[in-house]
Parts: sequence; C-alpha cells; structure tokens
Amino acid sequence: MIIDAHAHLSNTEYGNIELYQNLMSEIGIDQVVAVPGAMLDVRKMTEYITGRAKPDNPVPDNQYIEKACNENKNIHGFICINPHDKDVEQQLEKGKKQGFKGLKLSPLSHQFSFSSKGITSLASLCGDYDFPFYTHVVYSPGASTAKFIQLAKKFPKTKFIIGHMGFGPADQEALEAAKSLDNFFLETSTGNFLHIQESVKKVGSSKVIFGSEYPLSHPGIELEKIMKLNITDREREDIVSGNIKQLLKI
Repeated sequence: MIIDAHAHLSNTEYGNIELYQNLMSEIGIDQVVAVPGAMLDVRKMTEYITGRAKPDNPVPDNQYIEKACNENKNIHGFICINPHDKDVEQQLEKGKKQGFKGLKLSPLSHQFSFSSKGITSLASLCGDYDFPFYTHVVYSPGASTAKFIQLAKKFPKTKFIIGHMGFGPADQEALEAAKSLDNFFLETSTGNFLHIQESVKKVGSSKVIFGSEYPLSHPGIELEKIMKLNITDREREDIVSGNIKQLLKI
C-alpha cells in the first residue's frame, strides 16, 4: 500500500481533486492525506518566501476537503486553521465531528509564532483528540524549526509532523528532534534524496513519512525518491504507508 501523507487539494485548474485522482491511478497511490490548497498560488512560491508577495487567499477552504473525504473513502482530511482566530478550539472540535483526522498549519500564509496562545491551545487539543499536528517551518524566529521542537517537547502526548524534512536542504535540528523525541516525525515532500537517506539511517524508518506536496511537486517524482533509497523493503513500507497508518489509525 502507498499513502501520500501530504497533498494540497483546491478548486483550481492546477490542484483539484480530479487531477490528483488521475495521478493516484497512474502512479498506484492507494490513499492520500489532503489539506486545503490555494491559500498561496504555488506557481509563484518564491515570491511568498522572499516576501515580495502576500498570500492571495489566506482563508483555508476546509469545505472542499471535507467534501472530498465524504465522497472518497481513500481521502483523509487534515483541517487547516488560522491560529490568530479567536475560536481555534471550537474550529478543531467541529473539524473532529466533521471527520477530519489531523491538523494542518501554514506559517507562510498566516504568519504566526509557535509560542502563541492559539498554537498552544491547538497543540494541547490535538493530544486529547489523537490528531497529528502537521506544519512546515519558515526562516523566522517565531516559526522556526527550533520553536516547533520546543512545542513538541511541551506537548509529548501530541504527535508532531514537520513538513519537507524541516527548513532548507538538510535540517539537522529537525533530524536530531526526530531521533530524540518519540512524538516527532519527518515528512519527505520536496526533501532531497541524500538527506532522506541519511535521516532513515540515523533515526530509523519509523520516523519518516512519505508525502508529495502536490500540486507543487508530482507525487510520482516524490515517490521515486523513496523507491530509490538504499533501504529494506520493510523500511520502505514504513515510510510509504505504515507510519501514517499508525498515526491515523487507518
């Protein structure tokens, strides 16, 4: 079985459900963890990273993901919440009732600190709900790898997934956290081959999770990196399905 643990789906010409489902059939992906896309136009991602552009639509379209999950049993949704909202706890509770299975945050879209009140409330609730807490990090003091690790240490009952293996080509802080913390995991999308290989060697296959970052990257290309790793079949199975299945209890 192959599960893509991180794909952005949106009602757009470049990232909609139908396009992704065609790729699932083509590549042989069995299930997917979907999060709302199109808060940023990924076709001009560098503009956002460098600050030359601001998010086009920072309101996450959770309804699009909810509909996709209701209509397709092989799609599992993570709700995206803006931590600046005053009702974050109510939003997460509602998401749980709607069938979402985890939380997705976007510091590039919503520009927050991992030490903010909204974030700590969400991190605590994720532990109560058994929701994985997924986010990428940015080159910012408040939303850095170090700050995210501090959050993971503060809430050991919550499972934290750092997107794209952390920040930059080879984030050693994220790697060390995955090695030392039971509740800290590395998601592979857009990560480079050598760093993924070294991460499996140093922290074990149980801490690495395959994701594609669709539509910015092609699921087949991201999956090929995992297939080319010099690891055992059992380790590969952990990465492409076993670990995320265990976290989501699917």
